[in-house]
Amino acid sequence: MAKKNAYFPQSVPHPGTDLAEKLEEWGMGPKEFAIRTGKPEKTITAILKGESSITPDMAVQFENVTRVPAHFWLNRQRNFDECNARERQRETLVQSIGWAKQFPVSEMVKKGWLPDVITWEEKTAVLLAFFGFSNHHAWEDYYFRQQLKVSFRISLVQTTAPFAISAWLRKGELQAAELSSKPYSAAAFKEALPELKKIMASHPATFFDQLQAICQEAGVKVVHTPCLPKTPISGATRWLNNTPLIQLTGRYKRNDSFWFTFFHEAGHILLHGKKDIFLEDVEYEKRKVTEDAEMKEKEQEADEFAVKWTFSEDEEAEVLAVAPISEQHIRRFAKKFGTHPAIITGRLQHKGIVPYTFGKQYFQAVDFA
Repeated sequence: MAKKNAYFPQSVPHPGTDLAEKLEEWGMGPKEFAIRTGKPEKTITAILKGESSITPDMAVQFENVTRVPAHFWLNRQRNFDECNARERQRETLVQSIGWAKQFPVSEMVKKGWLPDVITWEEKTAVLLAFFGFSNHHAWEDYYFRQQLKVSFRISLVQTTAPFAISAWLRKGELQAAELSSKPYSAAAFKEALPELKKIMASHPATFFDQLQAICQEAGVKVVHTPCLPKTPISGATRWLNNTPLIQLTGRYKRNDSFWFTFFHEAGHILLHGKKDIFLEDVEYEKRKVTEDAEMKEKEQEADEFAVKWTFSEDEEAEVLAVAPISEQHIRRFAKKFGTHPAIITGRLQHKGIVPYTFGKQYFQAVDFA
């Protein structure tokens, strides 16, 4: 993020100004100084006019002639160069303000993702720092043009809210960077699934901490990143280097939808490898038919994986064989199948088999606090 209490002067004189003052003080002209330093006169003249830089070799040569330490000249040159670079950066920030205004900055500040600054130039600076980019063109290359396909293999240009989605994804990366995990092991992750299902079935207050810790042991990072406005994402799966990341929002704030989304994302990791990035419930303005068909197939496979681990089709058929279905039946079947009553109830409600008033006491709020 932006450094606080840092002072950067609006302008710094070129070291040629200091050299001109010294030569005037000694009554020495540019030609004599050039001869004494072994440099072309035009080079010395260019430095005096602020059109050329003092190099380390020059600084040492100047030291021999002027008795002024080389580090004096180098520090003057460095300060001048840095000031010019910061001025160019200010110009870049001004040019990037229109880009920054497309982000939900106020909400990002409210969530603590960005510091609360005043001017749009400052807001643009902290946004670029948040993403780790020097300018908004780099952001476009990464999220729109996929120039670093090894890290980010999809383009957000066709999504309905690319700026907010990119901010949400970036926050997940920053959260993941704060977590340590063992090297990823598909075998260990598969072995952890029954234990994770037990946590789903009981859904204790510490469910997320337990989920996160178990997954880290298998080399999978899981983070909770709340939704931003106009980005109704349920979750996402992608690989950061060699570590899979599951990013969840808890969008519906209910345990049944949360756990289904988690197992859905786990399915992507175990079934589909490192190639793709999966964004759940993201709306696209358009997409190639072949890509759409391929992604739909993978999403269907992940759905089937989640069904298997939350409330399988065979288990559902056993429940449906009972008529009429009572809330007592739901509790009994949940215990038998090792799942949560809300998982069964939510599925039956979704399919229109029971009304939405049925079993509503089984749903538990997802609280990450």
